[in-house]
Amino acid sequence: MAYRTVNPYTNEVEHEYPQATDEKIEKTLTAAHALYFKWRDGGELAKRKQIITRLGALLRDKKHAMGELITRDMGKLIGEAEGEVELCASFCDYYVQRADQFLAPTPIYTDSGNAYVLHQATGVLMAVEPWNFPFYQIARVFIPNFLAGNPMILKDASNCPTSAQAFADLVKEAGAPVGSLTNLFIDYDQVGAIIADKRVQGVCLTGSERGGQAVATEAAKNLKKSTMELGGNDAFIVLPDADIDKLAAIIPAARLYNAGQVCTSSKRFIVPDNLYDEFLKCAKEIFSSVKMGNPMDPSTTLAPMNSKKAKEKLEKQVALAVENGAKVVYGNQPVDDLDGQFFMPTILTDIRRDNPIFDQEMFGPVMSVYKYHDVAEAIDLANDSSYGLGNTVFGKNVSEARKVAAQID
Repeated sequence: MAYRTVNPYTNEVEHEYPQATDEKIEKTLTAAHALYFKWRDGGELAKRKQIITRLGALLRDKKHAMGELITRDMGKLIGEAEGEVELCASFCDYYVQRADQFLAPTPIYTDSGNAYVLHQATGVLMAVEPWNFPFYQIARVFIPNFLAGNPMILKDASNCPTSAQAFADLVKEAGAPVGSLTNLFIDYDQVGAIIADKRVQGVCLTGSERGGQAVATEAAKNLKKSTMELGGNDAFIVLPDADIDKLAAIIPAARLYNAGQVCTSSKRFIVPDNLYDEFLKCAKEIFSSVKMGNPMDPSTTLAPMNSKKAKEKLEKQVALAVENGAKVVYGNQPVDDLDGQFFMPTILTDIRRDNPIFDQEMFGPVMSVYKYHDVAEAIDLANDSSYGLGNTVFGKNVSEARKVAAQID
């Protein structure tokens, strides 16, 4: 597996990294396992909190430099990248403030006797993380596990290796001992071997269905704990009483943030017939007003996609949708005046349930819009998906919105 940074804006290869050897993996496992034994009695929590506090300070001090690495790795807007670094720093604050509370024993009182649950370290963990949030995806799993006393081995996406290594280096700079977080440039066969190792207690993955199937299979085969987050096709239900002006203020973040490459971003907009035409007009105005360009330029509002491969996949998906009856209301034109991996924001309508794209996640700046007449129909459309993660219900009447939300699977 080739680990390299290919800047999606310039298409230039900026960094390449050699694959980790089996000897490096063994050394990593040995160090991490030894660290677990040092931590498993709950000791050194105060020291670990100090390290995470320093990590938060380093993230804030180096926010622009780290944001630039993220932008060069996968192309997101510099403002979004810096925001991601700041978000990771806020995780440091949050978990340090609550570590004692989260790790305190939980008492259980019953008529037949009392007991308590201990919250302890479980051992070395394997983390397989994606490219779309190169710092956030690591921080959200590493920080709480480090405080709990679980050393972590990281296999990050092959197209954002510079960010992954930079985060691991910051952890080391903050004072974390060797073995706390080790970033390895490895392939899935090596991931499988690590999961199978008796010193490893579990694995977490955020990524594709294919990657999830492979990792979950290895975890099941070796009876290891696993958590999987494999994408989404989130619905955004607009209720008939929605304020269209307030809705317009939300659409850019809901669909175009991070160039639409967010697992939990809204992808299917389910709109009542009384607002349908107005919604489409509003969405077209928003999509046509974006400024594509250098993601390092603060005036740019839509970044390139993360890679040529991702752009080509999205192009094929939109073509498939159109071949099967979907209508292009806006977009789907080549971006010939820019060299980067830019995809013109696109709005699709008239996607029937027999359209192959109906139950596919389109990971990029593509909005699918569906029309409904009554709310029961909207709920049915939202639930007719093999994807989960999250949904949005948007309307003036909060009580009614909550009733609708409670019916979403």
